[in-house]
Amino acid sequence: MNVQDAALRREVVQELEWEPRLGASVVDVGVAAHGVVTLTGVVRSYAEKVAAERAAKRVRGVRAVVNDVDVKLPMSHERNDADIAAAVVQAHEWNVLVPHEAIESRVSDGWVRLEGAVDWNYQRAAAEEGVQQLAGVKGVTNLITVKPHVTVRDVRERIEAALARNAELEAHRINVVTDNGKVILRGHVQSWGERAAAEGAAWGAPGVTAVDDELTINS
Repeated sequence: MNVQDAALRREVVQELEWEPRLGASVVDVGVAAHGVVTLTGVVRSYAEKVAAERAAKRVRGVRAVVNDVDVKLPMSHERNDADIAAAVVQAHEWNVLVPHEAIESRVSDGWVRLEGAVDWNYQRAAAEEGVQQLAGVKGVTNLITVKPHVTVRDVRERIEAALARNAELEAHRINVVTDNGKVILRGHVQSWGERAAAEGAAWGAPGVTAVDDELTINS
């Protein structure tokens, strides 16, 4: 491991130690060339696994994260699939951002599979985020699709305007391509945070059904 990779690994480790949601869980960090970070170890919930990945992505210089962390539930968090399925349904019914009547869920050995179609990506994301923190959940597969009921002609112009308004982004570095509801983002950003902000701006436009994020992260 060269000096740059060792420094990046140290910063990721420090960020993981700084993340309170990980508690006493220990996550190991490996760094390969070009800023690729691999996370291994064992955590006590799926929510902790997600938190570890998000913490790693906050570190400048990280360009990709491979999350190989295992989830091993303590006995107090174990639930059978029927109980988890009931909790998923209730979580969606109580979440005002989730059109629960449009979403179906299946649970197998603690793994939750979400299906259905919604109008906006924030609804798709809210459905997944509401499940991640439930006791007994070991993983989530989000197969919910975005199928808006409206079609907007000037999607590209609206997204470019949203990027220009965002204080976190240098919009001139991002190229927007649209194709029948699909948005392709190309160019360069400085961090995962900027990449997420650009993707969020694209999803915020009405009529968008998919976002293909081809942005590269400069260290």
